[in-house]
Amino acid sequence: MAENAPTGEARIRRALIGSLIVIGGIALMVGGYFILPDGDDDSVATAESSGPQQSAVETNAPVFAFTDVTAQAGIDFVHESGAYGERLLPETMGGGVAFFDFDGDGWQDLLMIDSGEWPWRDDARASRSTLYRNLGDGTFTDVTETTGFRADGYGMGVAAGDYDNDGRTDILVTALGGNTLLRNTPLGFLDVTEQVGVAGDEAAWSTSAAFLDYDRDGDLDLFVANYVTWSPEIDRAVDYRLTGVGRAYGPPTDFAGTHSYLYRNDGETFTDVSAPAGVEVLSESNTPAGKGLAVLPIDVDGDGWVDVAVANDTVRNFLFRNNRDGTFSEVGTVSGLAFDNGGSATGAMGMDAAFYDNDEKLAIAVGNFANEMSSFYVRRASDGPFSDDAIVSGVGPESRRALTFGLAFFDADRDGRQDLVAANGHVEPEINRVQSSQSYAQPVQLFWNCGDCRKRFQLVHVDALDEPRVGRGLAYADYDRDGDLDLVVTQVDGPPVLLRNDTETSNHWLVIELADNAGSIIGTELRLHPMDQRRRIDPSRSYLSQVEPIAFWGLGDAMPPFEVDLRWPDGTFETFEITTVDSRVKLVRGEGQFARAWRETAERQ
Repeated sequence: MAENAPTGEARIRRALIGSLIVIGGIALMVGGYFILPDGDDDSVATAESSGPQQSAVETNAPVFAFTDVTAQAGIDFVHESGAYGERLLPETMGGGVAFFDFDGDGWQDLLMIDSGEWPWRDDARASRSTLYRNLGDGTFTDVTETTGFRADGYGMGVAAGDYDNDGRTDILVTALGGNTLLRNTPLGFLDVTEQVGVAGDEAAWSTSAAFLDYDRDGDLDLFVANYVTWSPEIDRAVDYRLTGVGRAYGPPTDFAGTHSYLYRNDGETFTDVSAPAGVEVLSESNTPAGKGLAVLPIDVDGDGWVDVAVANDTVRNFLFRNNRDGTFSEVGTVSGLAFDNGGSATGAMGMDAAFYDNDEKLAIAVGNFANEMSSFYVRRASDGPFSDDAIVSGVGPESRRALTFGLAFFDADRDGRQDLVAANGHVEPEINRVQSSQSYAQPVQLFWNCGDCRKRFQLVHVDALDEPRVGRGLAYADYDRDGDLDLVVTQVDGPPVLLRNDTETSNHWLVIELADNAGSIIGTELRLHPMDQRRRIDPSRSYLSQVEPIAFWGLGDAMPPFEVDLRWPDGTFETFEITTVDSRVKLVRGEGQFARAWRETAERQ
């Protein structure tokens, strides 16, 4: 249910386009989704290069250091796409990754999502999603079999959350052709998909998903994004081709859209409330409008009720505003989040958000297709619109050559400012044959948030990140508990890369872990004073992936005491005094003080 009739949305979009010069941009999106002339006039990317551009920073950035520790950590997973030469679209989309603590020992475990081989192939190998237990010494061990973890089907993404409030984190694995919910029990993982009713349509192609408490009743509901209407027969009929290559992995333009799922948690089962809740959006032709690849739970207007942003591939992005009565209004167009700064829909993949300037300004970053800048939407007030500041932020020009899937805000150097990291890789292995400026494998990009400088986000070089990879999912966690955030990036038909953060810095840090004996911590908002750093516990972000559910604070040279204000998912406020630094602190609901200042501000909104 959109906030405007289709004709209203069309008028808005035409007005946006009419106020900007976007003829070239539209041609780029529609006619040049894969191919641009090698000599294209590039006003923001100033040098021809193979893959994403790399340029020097304007100010003295710290020397970042990440180390590829995949092998020594015992991670031997290899993603299988099932590709055998026919170029079927799902083969190039990759699999997600999740950090989560399945056994409650305080160490972040790691789940890798596999796709598998096509069932019509002879001796087809089934999906082998793999669960690794963190041993606490820098290594992991495969516990897939011993824990009973199994998710059949052509796997895509993952969502982690304690849906039954028993203190153990459960897992939803999304897939092409039916999703799987695994309940975490003392005896291992138990498939409860059919029992609780979240399998979805067996013909659907589900991608990213998120647990969230949208109705604030104390249990976790579930939002699942669906991509396009797909079957092998449809793909063969679309028959996308590149000159000199033949069949290729094409854009989703000629595939029909879909509706996402919203499931309400009713205790023993989930109820599909997608239609009555207003998350089924129709196009002007009265068909499903969505082509969702990323889901981001976020409280955009600061009212304490979670909203949902969805990144759609080649059609407008959605922003579902929570009406606080069990329904949502789709306001992506009027909010400024639907289109880029040229008024065009983009090939949107991954998504994340942050208060990047430690004030009221909220940024939502979206990774886009090659020859499109990553979007950097900024909202300067809780009741104002977003503007796409991709160029002025510094992210846009350096990301234009990249094809970005997973991306995330995180404080890589503990200076108190959130940086941005992006996993890149093209969808077509032969792209360099038709466009010399593009490559299939591309570097991971790290944009340093330099604070008060001309371009806020500046691309920095790190040897372990610069190595080209066919990146897809991306997640972060302090998996070794040494006080900095580490990364993991997945690849299509290849191994993931676990990147340990070895950046040397004297900056202090603080990790806040939350505990609520009555419900989930997902959706909790936190503010750290006097720096006014803001965080939100929503592990679903990036692309098909999940991050560690903590609030990580880089402190620079700040020293305690600090105060942390919390707004729990049900709207309850608490304040805690923090008297330590360079450590992990667990805050338990009910043990803090009344957070008067934040509550009074919230009540005035």
